Amino acid sequence: MPRRALALAVATVAVLALAPPALAGSAPTGALIRIIDHSRFGPMLFDGRGQAIYAFTYDRRDRSRCYGGCARAWPPVYTRGRPRAGRNVRRSLLGTTRRRDGRRQVTYAGRPLYFYVNEGRRQVFCHRVRSWGGLWLVVRPSGRLVP
Repeated sequence: MPRRALALAVATVAVLALAPPALAGSAPTGALIRIIDHSRFGPMLFDGRGQAIYAFTYDRRDRSRCYGGCARAWPPVYTRGRPRAGRNVRRSLLGTTRRRDGRRQVTYAGRPLYFYVNEGRRQVFCHRVRSWGGLWLVVRPSGRLVP
């Protein structure tokens, strides 16, 4: 009997060790989307680290068209779990879409969100840049794109 109990305990520990994080007890974290008012474009979306967030006009609603080289230059804003709304961000506009690889990309007002790879904290260099078949624009708290 003790051998059987020991075998069961070992099997349980092995299953928990190999389980995805949500099953092993650690809750997935959602990307934090917040607003910074002090940009040259007025209030706009940034991530929790202060990196500017863009939308791509070539995308379709809730569908990214930015893959390969495009996604290397303009990395998607990914999340594990539900994205979190910072102060003054409309929670009702936050959502996600599944990418081809199965990862979840954050959306705002139905638009998939991205960073620009060569920007740092609070830098906004690529507003109104035309590349990869569309225009990259920063996003207002209302969900509208800055013209």
